[in-house]
Amino acid sequence: MKAKNYRSPERPYTRTEYIHGAPQTRLAKFDYGKWREGYEYKLSLKSKEHVQIRDIALESARVTAGKLLSEKIGENFYLQIKAHPHHVLRENKMIFGAHADRLQEGMSRAFGRPVGRAAQVDAGETVIELYVSGSDLDLAKEALRRAASKLPKSYALTIERLAGQEARVEPSS
Repeated sequence: MKAKNYRSPERPYTRTEYIHGAPQTRLAKFDYGKWREGYEYKLSLKSKEHVQIRDIALESARVTAGKLLSEKIGENFYLQIKAHPHHVLRENKMIFGAHADRLQEGMSRAFGRPVGRAAQVDAGETVIELYVSGSDLDLAKEALRRAASKLPKSYALTIERLAGQEARVEPSS
């Protein structure tokens, strides 16, 4: 199966007490960096459409943004993953090729086995939040742009000044 087969949201399948062999999430951490008072900006990566994001993609986005930020500014940032992968993905594995018809049952018992986890995100919902000081704003924008490239579909970058000034919205591609 290709990853694009899992992009469109379906009915949530989250009752892990009934799912035998539900896989663990592959996200190592949901918080990255060091939290402290006094950050000047809060940057949010928000989904433009209703989408399902696999836990592997969330981890890849976190690592990409975190690596750039920690190399350039050390621990003067706080990155938080807001989308939690609760939805369990299923796949009815099929084997193709010569004599494969003897090994599979086709559409009988086609419910599928758990193969991974995904976060179901609505349009306008925050996926990643990043807190930085004023001197690191351009680097933070670049980090979230790189993180958005690891995620399916498109995202908008919202910048909010925490000192009480107006929010500024910049579209990302």
